[in-house]
Amino acid sequence: MTSTTWVKGELTDTLEGVTVDPRGLLDDYVTGTPFERLDWFRACLPLSGASARPLVVRAWNERAYAWLFLADQGGRQATALASWYSFAFGPVFRNCDDRGERLSLLRAIARRLGKTRGGPVEIIMAPVPRRGGASGLIREAFSAEGWAVLRHQSSTSWSVDTAGMDFATYWAARPGQLRNTHDRKARKYGLSAEVLTRFDDQAWADYESVYDESWKPREGDAVFLKRFARSEGEAGRLRVALVRHEDQVVAAQFWTVENGTAYIHKLAHRESAKHLSAGTIASAALFRHVIDEDKVERVDFGTGNDRYKADWMDESMPLDTIRAYRISHPQGLWRWAKARLSALRNGTRLD
Repeated sequence: MTSTTWVKGELTDTLEGVTVDPRGLLDDYVTGTPFERLDWFRACLPLSGASARPLVVRAWNERAYAWLFLADQGGRQATALASWYSFAFGPVFRNCDDRGERLSLLRAIARRLGKTRGGPVEIIMAPVPRRGGASGLIREAFSAEGWAVLRHQSSTSWSVDTAGMDFATYWAARPGQLRNTHDRKARKYGLSAEVLTRFDDQAWADYESVYDESWKPREGDAVFLKRFARSEGEAGRLRVALVRHEDQVVAAQFWTVENGTAYIHKLAHRESAKHLSAGTIASAALFRHVIDEDKVERVDFGTGNDRYKADWMDESMPLDTIRAYRISHPQGLWRWAKARLSALRNGTRLD
């Protein structure tokens, strides 16, 4: 374990790489997730509100580093620098695996935020995963530094462990009804899936066309998603499946693969082709590819507790919303009391 005899905290209002990450650790694609990279936070900022400004706190000791990326919303409030497309939000750590050391760094961040003149008296962070300990660390660190912390589960994340597994083994463990539907519909309608590992303009246009005619809500920011897909394709991390029926693409899915994990970002099928179960064909093709070809150890289905995810996944974990209040400040105390009362009225379970 690295010594934590000293820890320094620094606050900045820029996403300038040299200032925020002088060692380039947040552009390291060998560790971490897509949602921990500096370019991800830069892309999320415009989606965080018209008046949002970066509020980044960095802490470090002899070799370990931690960051908390927030968006200053004005009015003494800050929120997670995240977007509709973020699977998870939390502190970002580098060269730091020990929980005690992580807690020390995160306490320095909470302390720095608490001492900032004119800084936030209310911080709202979501979606914070309990898996990996991020939610517990945030609550413990901020509480230890005098913040009043309210936490409640606001969403769910589904995943499946595929380490050492081939697709045949994974598929045999799926519900019989799912497997039968896949085989029957593929045979009856002549469906097959094409899996692409590079960005293709026509394929992306097909995806957007399917999405526009699907049951899905209107895309949060189609330009953001296309830009992300293009960059992931250039890096070789993109996986897109297209399912055709009578020369028309009727289902499309957008995944990425990074550091042993496959991330399911988007999936959609045309409502007019719902009876084909083309989404099932697309999912099976991508599971086969990422398990047998990419050898991933885990597949992450992102946020949301949709019933169908249980057919494909084995584990569900809570995603939390965490609110931290500087109750030493009158505004912070008032907002904390208001939030507790609102939770009581709405029946929101706090822990």
